[in-house]
Amino acid sequence: MVSRVIPVDPFDLVIFGVTGDLARRKILPGLFHRFLVGQMPPEARVIGAARSEMTAAAFRETVREGLLEFSPQAGERPEVLAAFLELLDYVAVDAKGTGGWQALKEGLRAGAVRAFYLSVSPSLFGTIARALSANGIATPESRIVVEKPFGHDLETARALNADLRRSFEERQIYRIDHYLGKETVQNLMALRFANSLWEPLWNATHIDHVQITVAESLGVEGRGDYYDRSGAMRDMVQNHLMQLLCLTAMEPPSRFTPGAVRDEKLKVIEALEPPAPSDIVRGQYGPVGGEGGYRDHAGDPESRTESFLAMKVKVSNWRWAGTPFYLRTGKKLRARASEIALVFRDPPHMIFPRMEGRRGNALIIRLQPDEGITLRTTIKDPGPGGMRLAEVALDMTFSEALGPEAEPQDAYERLVMDVIRGDQTLFMRGDEVETAWAWIDPIIAAWEETGQPPHAYDPGSSGPEDALMLLHRDGRRWRALG
Repeated sequence: MVSRVIPVDPFDLVIFGVTGDLARRKILPGLFHRFLVGQMPPEARVIGAARSEMTAAAFRETVREGLLEFSPQAGERPEVLAAFLELLDYVAVDAKGTGGWQALKEGLRAGAVRAFYLSVSPSLFGTIARALSANGIATPESRIVVEKPFGHDLETARALNADLRRSFEERQIYRIDHYLGKETVQNLMALRFANSLWEPLWNATHIDHVQITVAESLGVEGRGDYYDRSGAMRDMVQNHLMQLLCLTAMEPPSRFTPGAVRDEKLKVIEALEPPAPSDIVRGQYGPVGGEGGYRDHAGDPESRTESFLAMKVKVSNWRWAGTPFYLRTGKKLRARASEIALVFRDPPHMIFPRMEGRRGNALIIRLQPDEGITLRTTIKDPGPGGMRLAEVALDMTFSEALGPEAEPQDAYERLVMDVIRGDQTLFMRGDEVETAWAWIDPIIAAWEETGQPPHAYDPGSSGPEDALMLLHRDGRRWRALG
């Protein structure tokens, strides 16, 4: 199967912080791949903006080196790489001052879609937004993209939203969460709402519980200072896991439009009950062998920041009453894996005694690695000698099922093209962000009040033992990592 590429309109995309790691590793390689497959028109322009003084030629050379490092196709298609580099320009801009703004304004074209990607510290979001407006660079149809973290708590998120809305309307603001750009996350909506099979079963009557896992095998080396100010709750749960929870639990929207989809996601967050302290497990990986632990990587021997978090949450509505959602995320775990697993209830009457309580049916949506969908079911084990049952997986991996041409694109590729198209479906709305913080803030405040340190766990494990007990006491088990 060959995916159909629909070109976008000509655009001017300005990337602030273009010399940073995110632009080098993700944004520019993603744009190059969209150009390679024909989605970026030859009239498109990408303008780098940063404090460093640099000529356009030097910028193109820097981008070329980055693409050769992070995009395999760049070295295989030198003629396409050369054509892509011709679309690039550079302007030195002082985000906190007056330098460069007039040159940036003069370099933008009338009539082209105009978008500004703020790959910078959140402390500069409002400053840059105001400068774009004050210098007449932002038009009523311009789009502005901001990265996470979007606030540190409810108060800062509200202030940041207010800051952006002084210069841009909500319809122009794209709060990016790259998890929503993953092909499998989008397929979750297709699976639910484009098939008559699943929606009748997608409720508490048939689903025993849901597990959402985002596990990483790496630690916080190299970013310990940032991570220690955030922790797993702020860095992962408030955005990534919350979005996966919303897409799994949301009601069918009336239509597939940004407003309708985001309205239903907001209702899920509003329906979340405050979790009991006994339903939350915090962890922190320790040292192993000659390798330092979390506190060594964070540079704080007294740190109480969690590198692991598991929690049981309840969605208080008719669809999900009685079905718990178990969330789990952590660093330095056994394997890198992100998945959503819906575990179905046993049949109401089990005629095979040895199968009682096994919950043999599960639907697993894999986000990484090997994006795909698995349906676990029970069949008869072949051979004579009675009715022996076995669990088997009906597995669909995108690259195998749809062919190499349909290899899932990087999330940033999809999301940046959605910005150019003006499609906000996969971006967070301001009230959605604030409602998520309103649910999370009291949980963090309770931790800080008690001062209880996270449970220690070994690197390469599945997390603290207490996290295993979180499910064991309910008669359930976490799905294995790796």
